[in-house]
Formats: sequence, C-alpha cells, structure tokens
Amino acid sequence: MQLHFFSVPLSGGESEIVEVNGLLGSHRVVEVQKHFVADGMNSCWAVCVTTVSRKAPAADARKGKVDYREILSTEDFEVFARLRVLRKHLAEKDGVPPYAVFTNEQLAEIVRTKVQSLSGLKSIDGVGPARVETYGAPVVAELSQNPVVAPQ
Repeated sequence: MQLHFFSVPLSGGESEIVEVNGLLGSHRVVEVQKHFVADGMNSCWAVCVTTVSRKAPAADARKGKVDYREILSTEDFEVFARLRVLRKHLAEKDGVPPYAVFTNEQLAEIVRTKVQSLSGLKSIDGVGPARVETYGAPVVAELSQNPVVAPQ
C-alpha cells in the first residue's frame, strides 16, 4: 500500500485538485481521508489517499490480440463471424470453451484458405483427426451454405 498526501487550498487550488483526481483515476484506491484545516487565509483540506498497485490497463492486455476485421476482407470477415457463432453454439453444447472447438487463428485460416471439405480442415495447423471428426461436419456445412469464393 502507498500513502499519498495533498494539501488543497480553499482558493486557487485547481492544480492540486487535478493532481488528486489524476491519482484517484489511475490507482486502485483503498481509502480517502480528508480533514479541514482552519488557519484563516491559509485554510485548506488535508487529504490522504491510500492506494494499492493496479494491474496494467486493459488496453495493454490487448497488445497481443489480433483484430481479424482488419486482417480479413469484408467478405471473409462475414464468414469468420458466422463460424464464430457456430463455434460458440458447439462449445456450449459440449460444455467446453470456444477455443477448444477451434481458435480464432484456425477459423481465420479456414476462411483464408477457402476450406470446403473435411480433408481441407485437416490441413489447418492444430486441427487433428479428433477435432475434424467432432466438429468438422457442422463447419463444412456452414461453409457450403454460403461458400467462400476464391478471388479470380
């Protein structure tokens, strides 16, 4: 835990208020104690803020994540999105996390390589015979409803 002390004058204390608010917004606050100090023209608020370390902001956690909307064409992203919906349904049905069905990388590769068959699924890195047997048929069926057309 860390203690932060501030003295905020009654008049002209705008910069101190900004500093306190900055601390409150950027740290995990455990406690705030404030006391009015009456001293005529020097009257102020004495503030003690107790904080603990905050984990890295959520934006930093996303550094390694891929935005497939930027990587795939509009048409491919539509197919990718449909496959994600199907994956979620399959995962819920089997009581497993979605990535256990197929990862986002695998779904994107399925779309990029224009997979249209179970043997095509086997060519995707990390997709083995058990996964093809369990989840391949619904994926190929989804792809055949609105096939991904290779550009001419």
